[in-house]
Amino acid sequence: MDTGAFRESLTSAIRYWEKMRLVYNGALIAVVGVCFAWTYSTAKSHVSVNLFLLFVLLAVLANVAYCGAYLVDVVVQMSGFRERWAKYRWILFSIGMVFAAIIARFWSLGIFGAS
Repeated sequence: MDTGAFRESLTSAIRYWEKMRLVYNGALIAVVGVCFAWTYSTAKSHVSVNLFLLFVLLAVLANVAYCGAYLVDVVVQMSGFRERWAKYRWILFSIGMVFAAIIARFWSLGIFGAS
């Protein structure tokens, strides 16, 4: 394995995915905020330190899952599809973000007591 190519691929991945992490976290915060607002009448009774700590834990787990994109990105960049991948890796980001938003919605509604 060429360490120069690996280093270049990893640098490119970090540059792209860390910038997009802000969008990812913003979208998940928006989903949780909307779910809280939607169920405010029941959600306000669930607000506690333990709930806050649970959301911190879930946020950390969501960001650990986000790191899975690095593996795919670096492997594809090391292949012959590097140039094409640079134009289309936003698709991987979009699929992952939608998947995470769906999970965040179900968790939030479950926690806030929506029926």
